[in-house]
Order: sequence, then structure tokens, then C-alpha cells
Amino acid sequence: MSILGTRVVRTEDPVFLTRGATYTDDLTDERLTGALHLTLVRSPLAHARIASIDAEEARSAPGVVAVFTGADVDLAPALLFGGANKKMVRPFLATDTVRYVGEAVAAVLTEEAYQGEDAAELVDVDYDPLDVVVSMKDALRDEVLLFPEAGTNSVTKMHFAKEEAPADLFADCEVVVTREIVNQRVAAAPLETRAASAFWGDDGRCTIFCSTQNAQSARDEVAGWMGLDTKDLRLILPDVGGGFGAKIGADPEFALVGWLAKKVGRPVRWNESRSENMTGMVQGRGQLQTITIGGDRDGTVKAYRLDVVADAGAYPRLGVALPMFTRMMAPGTYDIPKVWSTATVVVTNTTSTAAYRGAGRPEATQAIERAMDLFADEIGMDPAELRRKNVVSPDKFPFTTKGGAEYDTGEYARAIDLACTAADYDGLRREQERRRAEGGPLQLGIGVSSYVEITGGGAFVENATVQVHPDGTVTVLTGTSPHGQGHATAWSMLASEQLGIPIDRITVKHGDTDLIPKGAGTMGSRSLQTGGVAVHNAAVDLVELAKQRAADVLEASVEDLVVENGTVAVKGTGTGVSLAELAGREELKAFHEWDAKKPTFPFGAHVALVEVDVESGKATVERIWAVDDAGPILNPLIFDGQRHGGIAQGIAQAMLEEVIWDDEGQPLTGTFADYGIPSAAELPSFDLVTMETPTTINAMGYKGVGEAGTIGSCPAVHNAVIDAVSHLGVRHIDMPLTPMRVWEAINEAEKGVST
Repeated sequence: MSILGTRVVRTEDPVFLTRGATYTDDLTDERLTGALHLTLVRSPLAHARIASIDAEEARSAPGVVAVFTGADVDLAPALLFGGANKKMVRPFLATDTVRYVGEAVAAVLTEEAYQGEDAAELVDVDYDPLDVVVSMKDALRDEVLLFPEAGTNSVTKMHFAKEEAPADLFADCEVVVTREIVNQRVAAAPLETRAASAFWGDDGRCTIFCSTQNAQSARDEVAGWMGLDTKDLRLILPDVGGGFGAKIGADPEFALVGWLAKKVGRPVRWNESRSENMTGMVQGRGQLQTITIGGDRDGTVKAYRLDVVADAGAYPRLGVALPMFTRMMAPGTYDIPKVWSTATVVVTNTTSTAAYRGAGRPEATQAIERAMDLFADEIGMDPAELRRKNVVSPDKFPFTTKGGAEYDTGEYARAIDLACTAADYDGLRREQERRRAEGGPLQLGIGVSSYVEITGGGAFVENATVQVHPDGTVTVLTGTSPHGQGHATAWSMLASEQLGIPIDRITVKHGDTDLIPKGAGTMGSRSLQTGGVAVHNAAVDLVELAKQRAADVLEASVEDLVVENGTVAVKGTGTGVSLAELAGREELKAFHEWDAKKPTFPFGAHVALVEVDVESGKATVERIWAVDDAGPILNPLIFDGQRHGGIAQGIAQAMLEEVIWDDEGQPLTGTFADYGIPSAAELPSFDLVTMETPTTINAMGYKGVGEAGTIGSCPAVHNAVIDAVSHLGVRHIDMPLTPMRVWEAINEAEKGVST
């Protein structure tokens, strides 16, 4: 019986649930003995000139070994995203200007961690305040410039060959609806904040332990910032306590930690506080979207336009590139004849943006799914039926969209039908009508979303090594980097399937650039379809190698050999030789590099049921039914776990989460006391519906699922809340759907004010 497709309990969990994880700040590596602790002095202003910095009093404080300012650091300013304006670089410590609250202006090194906070208070920085720009619309006006030498706040502009949309884009449409919507900023808020520790060896090499989603790319970035050859830098990942996209690659602080360790001749450790993390770690989303959709009254959608303004924050990082995915995925699951999209990315006096679970694709889905509901409302058509009418039909795959993406496989109408059937959609609509007729305070809303996403995009290559040892154990080396995904279990299952060796005899190693020099890490829901396929192929290669060697030992033909239960045996006989014995004769190892060459496009449909108290505006998510098709399921336990996490984060954005600054750029959501993260009490039951459509991109048929739940659940819940109060005249409410926002929308509608 195959182990693939079975609910294998995660092998990594016992340690996490008993001893606990070993995060970067938990390390007791003897090479870090005597390490100094780094505390960063951070700006309390969002935009200001630095007139002077006086660190003398801090240098004489208890436990202080050294204090450094930007003038002391000889690392070149970092351009954090290659496609950004070359004049928008970030210093490792601000020298003349600070551009967001929390920007580091000085580094304090102390013998004990607690001494750093007191000493940092003694660093006297004289600031000359500058005008602040927080909103994207204000940034577009270029009246307040973050980088005067750049002459603009625009980082980049994305459009088609010509900047202007065709004049006839909506000319043949009977109905055209347009709306400006906000896809708000959210914080990744991982369990483990950012951290790094560094030491220099007698061989002149630097070793850095850090919390990141990709050891190899982080090594390359940090080496570049430090002016090192990559062979002179070793980067090791201990356990990583969550990332959600915010830990892709490296943070400049990693290079600063390495530089400081060299400067003072001692190891250095850094671990930020939660409040530092809420203003210092990159954040997600942050788009102002204008959606325009047109078609006929029979429900045929003919044209769609999406105009995006995206917030890069103070310094351009990966967030600059994400509107590219938003534009690529703009049409969603729909076969729309005419599609036009543009994007402009601007800098503001706020925290930088980068990836957050879904990274550009949820923003696209949110836009098109709101557009579909707005169009359905305008023509008086059921939103589920409108979607069924316009999705790409199965016979058209592979399908190239007007966004330029080539979808591999899809049965979008079937996914909608499965979700609606599971939810008893028609029954929910009848109950909704009953409540509306009664006129009570608790009204039902039903929201539908149909989604497709791109997974593995831009990171198609991954490698794996599988080795059998003389004692019968197996080691798997992978270029992926788990931070909660369950790779140790999944990769062991793939190796066990081929080798016949139990998974408790298999060890998966990752995240050490000396041990695994090449790798693309974990992001973009890429792991199984790249790293997993690489492990499978490496195990297949090892089996073939073992058969060739066993043929000589057994004096048999390779074609007559099979591998079962860790033994190479001659078919139909009791004769065989174990893989362990073969490994004892000669190293038994196989390396495989897999290149998928293309991304895959998982898809699905969600139906959300909410209850809204129209007197208070409080909305409660009661149920959600989710179809998330990512091809064959390797381990249903892990698969469902990823869906649960994604759905929870999608609901959280729809209902609760939003990073907010005041007009002076002061963060109003800088702690967990102010930033709304859901607990189990705010989440409903998740009804998970199974659908498996294999991709044609790899032989296993695997696609990604890590971000799917986020992409599908958020628009379904958003649409459901608006649907619950649509009979009162409400047409739109921006996320998050807090009681105050819902209540205000209801009251404005009652007054005849358009929402």
C-alpha cells in the first residue's frame, strides 16, 4: 500500500509540543559564547533631518561595549529591490534623513540584552522634522518627496505597450460599473520576530544564524551587502517561527550584525521586540484599486479594467514587484475578452512592504471578485450564477489570459458547484429572504468567490539529495526551507515511497548553505511542486543506482530487480541485498535538480455565511465552505492544515486586520493591543471540500496550496458581509469590516448617501 495520500502525523511536531522549537535567539552554540547584544536606536519621527547624534553618555552606561552611528558604518547603502529607482536606497543606519517611525539611527552593543534598552535611551538624537506623506494619493502628488534627488515618489509604473487604455474598452457594454476599493495594509506578525547572530571564524569566514525563508538567497544578499564572496559566508537557519512572506530573503540588519561582529571582534546577537517587529518588519498588501467592469444585462462580462496604486513604504523592497502578479492575475477565473490594467508604486513615510501570504494574487482576486458582485448587483443576477456563466470552460486549457498568464488546468464551474452544493446555497438564500421579510436585527449574508492563483512563479528550479547510510537510515537534503509547512514529514513520505524505508528512519535537513549550497527556499506555495518533486526524483534515481549495484552483487539483470522494504530483491525469489548493505560497500547517494520551467495554477471556490447585527454593525462569520484544488493530495493532514491557516488569515484581513498610521506617520497599531489578530473564538467551522485536478507541469501532478485559503476566503467573507446589508442600500464597504464601518455604511445608506 502506498504511503502517499495518507494522513501521516507530522514527525516534527513532538519536539515542538514538548521541548519546544530552537529559534535563533534560543541558540546555545558555543561559537556564540560571549556574544554581545545589539539594540537599535530607532527614530520616533516618520520624516526628519538628523541634525546631530550624541552617544557619549550611552557609551559610558553599564554594560555598553560600543555605540555606532551611520557615520561609522562603511557598508554601502542597500538598494533593497533591483527594479526600484536607484536613488531610493536605504542606509544600514540612517545618516542624514529618517523616513519612517522605527528607522534605525544607531547601534548599541552591550554585554547583556537588558542593558541595551537603557543605554539606547541615552543616545541623544536631534531631529529637524520634515513634512510627512502617508497616503498613496498624497504621495502621487509629489508635493512631499522622500527622496528629493529622485524628483518623484513614484518607484515604478507598470502598463501595457501604451499607457492609455483603448477608448472603446467598454463601448459595447450595456452596463458599466466602477468603484474605488482599498486592499489595506496588514502585518505578518509571525510567532518569531526577526533575529540574527553572527561570529567570525579563524578561517576568516563569517557565519550568520538567522530567521529567514531562504538560506541561499539570504546568503547571497548579505554577502553582497558586506562585500564578501559567497564562499566566505555561511548562513544557517535554526527553527523558523513563521514567515508568511515577510521573511523572504534577508533583512539589512543581518548584514549589520555580521559587520558589527567583525568590527568588535566578538559574536553579536540581535532579536527584535514585538513592537519593533510591528514597525520594522515588512508588511503586506497596501493597494488602492479602481475596478471597472462592463458587460450585458444577460450576465456576459465583456471588459474589465484594474488600476492599482501600490504602497512601497519608505524604502522599495519586494512590494515593488507584487503589482506585477496583481496585473497578471487580474482576470481571475474568467474568460473576459478585453482586460486592461496599470499599476503605479509609490514611496510613503511608512514601513516597507513585501510579500504577505499570496503576494499580489489575493489583491487581484479581491478586485475581480468585488467587481463581479458589483456587476451582479447592478443587473439583478445571482452572484454564483454570474460566475458560472463567465468562468473559463475546461475545454480551453491550457488557457492564456488577457493578463498574460498561461493557466495549466482548471474546472472552475465545477468548483463553484461543489462549494455551493456543500453549503446548500439555495437553502441559504431562502433563509436570507425569510429573515429580510421578518425585518429582524440579525441578517444573513452569503458571499461567493471563485479564484485561481499562480504558484511556484519565478522559482521553478529546486534540488534534493537522498542518501542511504550503512545503518539503514536515510538523509534527505533539500533546498526548500520549512517554517511550519511540514516538509520533514512530506519529504520523508516521498523518499519512503521509493525506498521502502520507514519515515522514522529518514531525516530531512535544510537551511545550511555549506551543506546545501543551492536552493530557492520556501515561498509562493512552491515547495511540493519543486522541492517535493526533486526529492521524489532523487529517490527514483537512487533506486536505479542501487539496482545497478545490486545486479553485480546478486548476479541478476537490473530488469529483474525491485526495491521493497529497503531491500533490492530479485523478483519472485527470496534473494536480495539491503540498501544499507549496498551503502556499506560504497556511498549510496543521488542528487537531482528539478526544473519545472513553468508555474502551476491552483484554483477553487469559497462560500461564506455571515450574520450581521444591523443595529450595531457587528458581523460574525458563521461558516465557510472551501474548495481548494491543488492537484493530488500528498498528506491530507498537512494539506488541510495549510488550508486552515490560509482561510484564517483571509478572514482576518476581511474582518479585523489593518495597519494604521496617523497623519504624522505615527503607528496606531504598533502592538498586539491595537492590531486585531483573530483567536479561535473569532473563526468559524471550516468545511473543506475535496477536489483534485492534476497539473500537467510535473509528473506527480502536484500544485501549491500554502496560500490558496487566503486568496479564496477573504473575498468570500467580504462579499458576504456586504450582501447581508445590501437590501438596506449598501453597495460597498472597505476592509476590514469592523462594526463601526458596517454601522456607518448602513446609516449612510439610510440617509440616501451612496456607499
